[in-house]
Amino acid sequence: MKVFPDSFTWGTATAAYQIEGGWQEGGKGLSIWDAFTHTPGKILNGAKGDIACDHFHRFREDIALMESLGLKAYRLSLSWSRIFPQGRGEPNPEGLRFYSELLDCLLEKNIVPWVTLYHWDLPLALQVELDGWLNPALPDIFAEYARTCFEHFGDRVKHWITLNEPWVVSIFGHNNGVMAPGRVSRDEPYQVAHQLLRAHGKAVRVYREHFQVDQRGVIGITNNADWREPYTDSDKDHAAAQRALEFYLGWFADPIYLGSYPDCMRGRLQDRLPRFNQEDLALIRDSSDFFGLNHYTTHYAAHVEPGKPCKSDPYGNGGISDDQDVRLISDPSWEKASMNWNIVPWGCRKLLQWIDQRYGHPEIIITENGCALNDEIVDGRVEDPKRIAFIDQYLRAGHEAIEAGVNLNGYFVWSFMDNFEWALGPSMRFGLVYTDYPSLKRIPKSSAHWYGQLSQTNTLA
Repeated sequence: MKVFPDSFTWGTATAAYQIEGGWQEGGKGLSIWDAFTHTPGKILNGAKGDIACDHFHRFREDIALMESLGLKAYRLSLSWSRIFPQGRGEPNPEGLRFYSELLDCLLEKNIVPWVTLYHWDLPLALQVELDGWLNPALPDIFAEYARTCFEHFGDRVKHWITLNEPWVVSIFGHNNGVMAPGRVSRDEPYQVAHQLLRAHGKAVRVYREHFQVDQRGVIGITNNADWREPYTDSDKDHAAAQRALEFYLGWFADPIYLGSYPDCMRGRLQDRLPRFNQEDLALIRDSSDFFGLNHYTTHYAAHVEPGKPCKSDPYGNGGISDDQDVRLISDPSWEKASMNWNIVPWGCRKLLQWIDQRYGHPEIIITENGCALNDEIVDGRVEDPKRIAFIDQYLRAGHEAIEAGVNLNGYFVWSFMDNFEWALGPSMRFGLVYTDYPSLKRIPKSSAHWYGQLSQTNTLA
């Protein structure tokens, strides 16, 4: 029997653009993802998120389904352009009302909301007028957006996440261009990441100075990271694995927990890596009440001699490989999910222990973990034993980390229902609930019933 702490949070997660739809309703402005999906050739099969799962119209039905499955917590994101159609100025009353009603509905069903302020859908006006996250003025605009959210929702929201996966915004949005805003550059990712960290720090300062004491909530950031295992036992491959983790997770976590970018990044990138001034460092250092972690997969890491090319898969989560001199390798024996991501539960345990040791034993919340599978409806049911096995194995790895002293205190399955999976459209099924396109009928999978029961018992058999 694997018993989790009484305080352990069990939840599921979604993102606004991936489920809401209603892209031109309720006073909402356009986001960079609205523009990106409407650009021919950017999304698999020309799919768009205009309707997505139609959560904008069906959120009460969806929350009732969460309640029926026994889910206890729900991580959602807010659409910045639904609240500020132009990204700034006066807030949109219809957008504020939508999220207020959604939060009330969750609380009525005894489901605890965890709210992410930014899950990649920057208001298009800020991209067009200010060049988006490349502009040093954007962190202050983000902080004012955050202030509005704290003012209107903080009486009900006690768990805030400033940014979801700034690594993805930086690399997929500004290095290889496979996600909005679709830019391709070797230098922009480091500039964008710098402004995202400043934005996080400024939003946290607003919350801590003006809201946290009265509202009695917590605030943090969610970073994504895959585990990097040395390909061989050589010193060079051990150093490569460590370097890859620092270029991935350390890039965003080191400034928060250690007060600077990793030494290997500063040494390799030199002037390509921006520098924090003392005011920024004071804002960013110790600016997360918990360590939010999105984790999905593992690779081996092998050293590559400087100047030699590194193979790079645009979805291989390697970052700018040539800056790291690291090649990522998969073991052919590893089982894979539909995204071609390796299923390696022991990598989760090792990553949790690495975080615990490097960052001084923080409280860790796994804010996303899951797998895409080719789920099908058979006789009106969706059986997905492979997803049950995946979640079971990763939770067991998490429990092993707890037994080793890691302060892991929450787990959110990605995702609540099959949704619009960014550049891959609705082709990837991560959900506990099957979304039947185009009818958008919801059908709970066998994993949904299993996970709901697990969240009630707090125990893995």
